[in-house]
Amino acid sequence: MISSSRIFKLVILSLCISTITYAQQKVKKALFIIVDGIPADVVEKTNTPNLNLIAKQGKYMRAHVGGEKGGYSQTPTISAVGYNSLLTGTWVNKHNVWDNDIKAPNYRYPTIFRLFKDQYPNKKIAVYSSWLDNRTKLVGDGLTATNNIKVDYHADGFELDTINFKHDRESAYMHLIDEKVVTEAATGIKVTAPDLSWVYLEYTDDMGHRHGDSPQFYNAIEMMDKQVGKLWEAIQYRQKKFSEEWLIFITTDHGRNEQSGRDHGGQSMRQRSTWMVTNAKDLNSYQKYYYPGIVDIMPSMARFMNISIPVNYSREIDGTPLTGPVSVAAETVNLIQGNIDVSWKALNKGEKVKIWVSTTNNFKEGKPDAYKLMAELPIEQEHALISVKEMPSAFYKVVIEGKNNTLNAWVVTDVK
Repeated sequence: MISSSRIFKLVILSLCISTITYAQQKVKKALFIIVDGIPADVVEKTNTPNLNLIAKQGKYMRAHVGGEKGGYSQTPTISAVGYNSLLTGTWVNKHNVWDNDIKAPNYRYPTIFRLFKDQYPNKKIAVYSSWLDNRTKLVGDGLTATNNIKVDYHADGFELDTINFKHDRESAYMHLIDEKVVTEAATGIKVTAPDLSWVYLEYTDDMGHRHGDSPQFYNAIEMMDKQVGKLWEAIQYRQKKFSEEWLIFITTDHGRNEQSGRDHGGQSMRQRSTWMVTNAKDLNSYQKYYYPGIVDIMPSMARFMNISIPVNYSREIDGTPLTGPVSVAAETVNLIQGNIDVSWKALNKGEKVKIWVSTTNNFKEGKPDAYKLMAELPIEQEHALISVKEMPSAFYKVVIEGKNNTLNAWVVTDVK
């Protein structure tokens, strides 16, 4: 006969297991917000109580855009370029969006939306934006080249509506558009709760271009913070009323110049200087000890949303997850007299890393690259000298594959 105390313990154990199971069954949803054109030094001195509230649950961190300055991945600090670096987790040498014209995106580098929809076709995605091109050109809504991806919910293109949003010299209409975008997004989050959403707000950039470092610019940032607060409130509503766990990232697409705060597009420190705010709980040592880039957001959201990224794509992603376990970071490669000098920083112990090399870049044309496994080494070695004398080329792709993440780098040389 089972004693009453034994029964009580079994009941408690059952309740604990049920609670754990319930927590594990929570539906994961993610929202990222791009607020345009705010360098880190400005957001840090402006009153942003809602950003601060979110950061208390996760973190505020300085970040960067612009790729490797002076290197093959150097990326213009321009709006659409930055958006696509976030969406694809790659720099401009891959995604091919060089300016706001968005003439020829290379859709072979998939966006986070495409990866998500390919794996979870019945789940919902949303875009809330003043700018129509974000959905139609960058995400590629309905295009053959994007596997006919469908954006399930959208509220955008308001910049084309000159009746309800009459354009004025001071760009006050753009603030009204941002208010409309936020209202639509907050309602969408509360009512339909898309699984993966993008909100884009523009007014801050307009004030930066018009007034530079100024009270008008700072006031626009405070307005933006209130708008973020409305979206955060909608997320809190969903988490309280439904079995959902939400991840949020808020970031910006570029900084501004040092002289006036009006311009951007170049590679000065302030134009490259950005920031992120997130509520993520499991932030890792990479974000703590290294300098995150906008390309790191995509693999971080993919990890949270349980997106399995195929090997051919993961070898192209330039970002490193900011959350969860990571093996390697900070890769460098250099060709020296027929040898590729490869180095990395080990963020884990007791595992092996594989070094792969390819002399092709067929991926950009939708074809596979011929990778060759060149070495398998202890991660703590943090260095390898790889002979490529038998595979001479003017171009090499080098992939460092760890247990928890993969890094890649290019070698571009004039050697014939």
